Amino acid sequence: MEKKEENKYLATLSKYHTAITDQEIEEKVAELVANKVAANDNVEVKKFLFNCIDLTTLNSDDTEEHVMKFTEKVNEFETKFPELKNVAAICVFPNMVETVRNTLEVDEVNIAAVSAGFPTSQTFIEVKVAETGMAIMDGADEIDIVISIGRFLSEDYQTMCDEIQELKEVCKGKHMKVILETGALKSMSNIKKAAILAIYSGADFIKTSTGKLKPAATPEAAYAMCEAIKEYYDKTGNKIGFKPAGGLNTVHDALVYYTIVKEVLGEEWLNNELFRLGTSRLANILLSDIQEKEIKFF
Repeated sequence: MEKKEENKYLATLSKYHTAITDQEIEEKVAELVANKVAANDNVEVKKFLFNCIDLTTLNSDDTEEHVMKFTEKVNEFETKFPELKNVAAICVFPNMVETVRNTLEVDEVNIAAVSAGFPTSQTFIEVKVAETGMAIMDGADEIDIVISIGRFLSEDYQTMCDEIQELKEVCKGKHMKVILETGALKSMSNIKKAAILAIYSGADFIKTSTGKLKPAATPEAAYAMCEAIKEYYDKTGNKIGFKPAGGLNTVHDALVYYTIVKEVLGEEWLNNELFRLGTSRLANILLSDIQEKEIKFF
């Protein structure tokens, strides 16, 4: 039975173009950056990108007081900047979900929780299930999990995929973002394979990184992941979301990811149901660019 199950995942991968090289992806990204990014460098795109932010605090010294103040800033945003749409979500550790839920007063902003042994995924599946279920009970709208990277690299696709499928069931219809931790996957081919397996196993979104490991998000990883999403959509008609996270430090970074999504996936993906940016530092930077003066709101 195990052999049959493993063959199922190999058969799935065989349907997709995973024999890609790092150089091939680097060249495609370089061409996009050189020829397409400048056209997207305008205030309307920056407003859209702000509305795609998962405003994130994932620090070992997070406290309930800090998370409350963090959330209160999101509540105040509409009054301070009535002409702009708010961030897409607030992303916190699972034990802080209840604090966000009790503080958040803005309907259109979701609550996202990292879960299931974040950031390493190195714990028992029973712990992952319990943590995910508790985060949802406390009010999480979205769950961000990490694949079992060691299982993937040792080609134990069955265990990796079984875990994703089990956690998807625990999510009970809430959106599940699956983090590939692309910096640990060693090649563009591996990144695309991991993306396909995560999607096949139930991911609603695929996400580059936890932000806890370097390199985090890269345009090349994003391109390979978006290729996987596009090929899956072409075969099934199902749209999977994409989220770069970790190392998004400049407006140019955000514009590069926007351009990759636009060019590889198309304008149908240019909404915050299918495109997110995992960052906090970028919020003030984007606001400053939009307002054409330095803003330190968040």
